[in-house]
Amino acid sequence: MVSKLLINGGRKLGGEVKVQGSKNSTLPILAATLLTEDECVLYNCPKLSDVDATIRILRYLGCRANRVDSTLIVNTQDMKRSDIPHDLMREMRSSIIFLGVLIARCGRAKMSLPGGCELGPRPIDLHLSALRQMGIEISEEHGELECVVNDSIKPLKIALSFPSVGATENIMLTAVKCKGTTIITNAAKEPEIEDLADFLNCCGAKISGAGDSTIVIEGVDKLHGCAHSIIPDRIVAATLMSAAACTSSKITLDGVIQSHLSAITPIFEEAGCEISCKDSKLTIDAPYRLRSPKLIRTMPYPGFPTDAQAPVMAMSCKSHGLTVFVENIFESRYKHIDELNRLGANIKVEGKVALVDGVRHLSGANVRALDLRGAASLVVAGLCAQGNTQVSGVKYLERGYDEFEAVLSNLGADIKKI
Repeated sequence: MVSKLLINGGRKLGGEVKVQGSKNSTLPILAATLLTEDECVLYNCPKLSDVDATIRILRYLGCRANRVDSTLIVNTQDMKRSDIPHDLMREMRSSIIFLGVLIARCGRAKMSLPGGCELGPRPIDLHLSALRQMGIEISEEHGELECVVNDSIKPLKIALSFPSVGATENIMLTAVKCKGTTIITNAAKEPEIEDLADFLNCCGAKISGAGDSTIVIEGVDKLHGCAHSIIPDRIVAATLMSAAACTSSKITLDGVIQSHLSAITPIFEEAGCEISCKDSKLTIDAPYRLRSPKLIRTMPYPGFPTDAQAPVMAMSCKSHGLTVFVENIFESRYKHIDELNRLGANIKVEGKVALVDGVRHLSGANVRALDLRGAASLVVAGLCAQGNTQVSGVKYLERGYDEFEAVLSNLGADIKKI
């Protein structure tokens, strides 16, 4: 069934909401359970289509996975396959994370190239280059990858040319049971990397330096199951903050980790919002008219996250003045701009630069999402637009936001799925 969101905009939001668990932590940690050959209990797992797709892969491989509310119980003891079919791989691009765990557990892996949101080139060359350095023979033919460990996985020092999150994760997962010491330099520093390392260490791994540019993995013989709580989703937090800002609202987010938002909160403060934090709660109180943040450049963590660019751009559409966005991570991450302009925004694009000239009012219209974060930006814009906005392409939103319409409705938005 094809769903749409119908938003009657212009309402203020208010109240408190619990921030869901991180999608970008849940997916690699679910894959990492394969290394334990045991039962793992994961708390704070969001209900997302990408999580469901990952669970389908685990079940195809012979594992058991069951959900009780936001808790996932995974048992990988009976895993019996080392291949992932084309239809399962094509559901999401992050499915490539299974490459490292299959190699580490089975000594071989066979899968097609992954699918998911079309964000332009997101090459896995860094993944494959690192794995080849570790002694893994990889053949690529007709969109299929076949990997074999002929002798053993070699521990070594790997210098990444770019701090890729996926490549860092795949190297960690491949090396965690490899005899010897593997060192990753220029590693990704994202909180999700730290969360994966925390999970693996809880299972008996010996990983140090996660969250810094150099990660050291001391190989261990065996991992065991554990219970682990997924970190809150900083991108969902940024989206909710954008919704509050553009509707001149005051809301409280519960369950955030303040340090994870260190590149995001200054943007909202520059726009005139008051941000206050206490323990795991963040309150944002937005003014009647926002000031335009001057420059937002997406960068690897701890810089401004590319995933937050689209919802924050929606917020800036109603700010007073000009905001310059520079997208440095993905080439095709401006697909939401034409749709925002349909709502009355004034945005011009030249290459990787987008110039947003804030307007006083947006007007409801029928718009179509083309990717996950673009879908979130259209919902944010619809919340502050005058009249009715109908957002199609809800399937993209459901890849990363857990019952988002219910969350916003509980905060006072007039939004429903049709």
